[in-house]
Amino acid sequence: MAKIIRDFGEAHLSDVDWIARAKDLAPVIASAAPSIDAGRGFPSDLVAALHASGLYRLLLPRSCGGAEVDAVTYADTIAEIAAADASTAWCIGQVTGCSMSAAYLPLEAAREIFGPAGSVLAWGPPVPGATCRAQAVDGGYRVSGAWQFASGSRQATWLGASVPLFDGDAPRLSPAGKTLVRTVLFPKQRAAIEDVWHVVGLRGTGSDRYAIDDLFIPEDHTYVRDRLGWREPGPLYRLSMVFLHAIAFGAVALGIARATLESFVDLARHKRPARGSFGQPLRENNAIQSHIGRAEARLRAARAYLHASARDAWAEASTLSAGEIGLERRIDMRAASTHAIGEAEKVVDICYRLAGASAIFDDQPFERRFRDMHAVTQQIQSHLSNYETIGQYRLDLPIDLLL
Repeated sequence: MAKIIRDFGEAHLSDVDWIARAKDLAPVIASAAPSIDAGRGFPSDLVAALHASGLYRLLLPRSCGGAEVDAVTYADTIAEIAAADASTAWCIGQVTGCSMSAAYLPLEAAREIFGPAGSVLAWGPPVPGATCRAQAVDGGYRVSGAWQFASGSRQATWLGASVPLFDGDAPRLSPAGKTLVRTVLFPKQRAAIEDVWHVVGLRGTGSDRYAIDDLFIPEDHTYVRDRLGWREPGPLYRLSMVFLHAIAFGAVALGIARATLESFVDLARHKRPARGSFGQPLRENNAIQSHIGRAEARLRAARAYLHASARDAWAEASTLSAGEIGLERRIDMRAASTHAIGEAEKVVDICYRLAGASAIFDDQPFERRFRDMHAVTQQIQSHLSNYETIGQYRLDLPIDLLL
């Protein structure tokens, strides 16, 4: 693969047109997409290009050399990357969300972790059945456990994990009687990595499993996740990591669907069916025209809803000097993201079906996007139970879900 590192100049990251930058890098990412999929990871020169572009620093505080972008810019930047390659966009979305940790760590520790040019933090949820715990000791914690679905971990320099706290054999409890959980960060080389990522879609995310055993982690490399406003004053940090991950996942789906639809439109201009319609191009078929019109409406409406939710949350966050945005905004983003993924899935499925046999060949732009889209739909953000949470809120019922 040819050298693909780009020179993006010396502009401060907060002054960059991120959507334009993503568009500029998109052909490079798209050319690497087949090898990303086949190799289940990123080529080293693509990783270098992503670092050179600053895309790993979208949500990093300016105090740590980051861009600290607004929520709508973030959504559109991720969608542009996803149109080129879903695995790349998924990893950027995951690790930039993780990089918000810098806002909650002491500044010196944040700069230690995120200051180097090649720094990437990744993490995932606990492995079911694994015993994960952080034992309080002098100066920090001794941590053991196993975690999975660590998207971006193959590019990572640091890993993180959320673990319940223990004092001796007793869990440390909140005033409400719940076990307290802390996020801990540690160098990737201190963990045992297990390659388990043999999957149907999003193959290039390399979402591996990792484990540590009785590892000492100093206090200043830990924090309580989503303890919003602890250090950084910007509106970005009035939003939670969960909120930003929802934006990213919805944007990935919309980017996949947009690229799939555009590819089908190109195909329809010249492909002629094997029989029927008197050999006219697909675009001359009234049914095809109707499907394309409806698919376009679906995508535009879903994108508009995601944008509106992001804008409303950002406007509210901009009024806050501390604390977090309200539950209504968080519920709205959960609805917008879940809806975006569902609508994107419908568009991809329509295009895949209409493309006929062209869709099944791996040298065509449909097969991989179809697999990637259906991997996105299996993530918890797209689960239909999310609509139950939205309904509970609207009906004034208790909600027991991290939003």
